[in-house]
Amino acid sequence: MDWTDDGIVLSARRHGECAALVQLLTKGHGRHAGLVRGGASRRNMGVYQPGNRVLARWRARLSEHLGTLNCELVQAYAAEVFGDADSLAGLSAACAVVEAALPERQPHEPVFTGLLAVVENLANDSAWPAIYVRWEIGLLANLGFGLDLRRCAATGEIQDLVYVSPKSGRAVSRSAGAAYRDRLLPLPGFLTGGTHVTENDVVDGLRLTGHFLSRHVFGPQNHGLPAARVRLYERLSVKCAGAN
Repeated sequence: MDWTDDGIVLSARRHGECAALVQLLTKGHGRHAGLVRGGASRRNMGVYQPGNRVLARWRARLSEHLGTLNCELVQAYAAEVFGDADSLAGLSAACAVVEAALPERQPHEPVFTGLLAVVENLANDSAWPAIYVRWEIGLLANLGFGLDLRRCAATGEIQDLVYVSPKSGRAVSRSAGAAYRDRLLPLPGFLTGGTHVTENDVVDGLRLTGHFLSRHVFGPQNHGLPAARVRLYERLSVKCAGAN
């Protein structure tokens, strides 16, 4: 059996002398692995850089087999961000989160579409960190752990929402959360309709999504956040602190 699908490379690990075990996020077949013969060769290794968009063809005798992949490069997003350490950290984090969070071979087209938006904007839009945070919000929702940021969990208010309950994932207004603010997570305004995004907002957003990814996705697997995701948060936190 075989299929052809749009894909984004998540990782490529050497297998044997010159083959590579490649993980993709595909549009219609979810997170999917395959063996690429010659994938670790100098000629082909540039195709299988994390973040690159490819047209992938997978073949196997039976559906449960690992199978082989043959990929045609569509867009070399990895090369576009290679010279920017922040963008490269964002790309590495996004690919690592998808590979660790998504179950294998289950379609998650909204996650694919969102990841494509992230990698497309990394090199071209300085607002990519906010796009990244929104994508992680969407990833949580797609996995069944959506946050309710529309109204205050305590009062039902829709204005002045500045906190999130770390237990329920629901928004809390300034007045309702004042007495408990030390136990609540900050809610950046750009997640509730605001248009202005500061570096501090991005760090708060990453802290918010990181908490719920750890609580609902990685914690049950006895794993922490992927190392690349931790590095992204630390990198942008240090940058934010230096700017303040």
